[in-house]
Amino acid sequence: MSELTDIPDNPGLTIGISGPRRFGTAQRLINLGLRLHGARTHYIRPGSRIDVSMLDGLVLSGGTHVHPERYGQEPQVIASYDPKRDRTDYQLLEKAEELRIPVLGICRGAQFINVFHGGSLCQNVTPLRNKTRHRPLLLPLQRVQLVQDSRIGRLMHDTRIGANRIHSQAIKRLGRNLRVTGLDDDLFVQAIENTGQQWLMGIQWHPEYLLYHAGHRRIFSHFVHAARARKLERLHRQRSATAEQGEES
Repeated sequence: MSELTDIPDNPGLTIGISGPRRFGTAQRLINLGLRLHGARTHYIRPGSRIDVSMLDGLVLSGGTHVHPERYGQEPQVIASYDPKRDRTDYQLLEKAEELRIPVLGICRGAQFINVFHGGSLCQNVTPLRNKTRHRPLLLPLQRVQLVQDSRIGRLMHDTRIGANRIHSQAIKRLGRNLRVTGLDDDLFVQAIENTGQQWLMGIQWHPEYLLYHAGHRRIFSHFVHAARARKLERLHRQRSATAEQGEES
């Protein structure tokens, strides 16, 4: 009979990365950010069939806009949509929540987490900006105020950070069981997390383009650490159940 102490302290991890059909630069950098901290990755394209129970964590990467029908609106801007990806991401989040697998949402991923929890999006933030110019920023030139007592606040070691900006939509009505943990100077939501037991975080910027910055690398290391902790918990429960069955027989 295997003992509980047979469980390794540092088990191998498989993280799913959900993204567009094309495995682009952003997804390659997310892959790098995860592998830097010892995780294997599995890329999930729209329409893919995957057993989520085989994953230890899930990243929802950036991409096309979430279709407004997902939050009860008609399209108000000309944009690219991918209904197949919307369906795939919804199914992935549903199963991840059931299994309490850690989830990290980046840009579109954060927006989709909010929509999944019943929230809505602002389809075009451009005319609503007063203190910031609306232009793409790959460098961390956007200022973000973080909630100190939050996952993102603790791991960034500061409540005022620089971030990039490659989005034209933002969270509007906050979804159920979520809280805002970051705002930009125009008070658009930049970070969210859940209020339950599952490790779940959504960030509006793209930390994969900022891997040269220790704080943004820690987003990936913290996520991988949470995935490893969840896997160890699951392994302990499985071994305990096996041991109890052996004693009964």
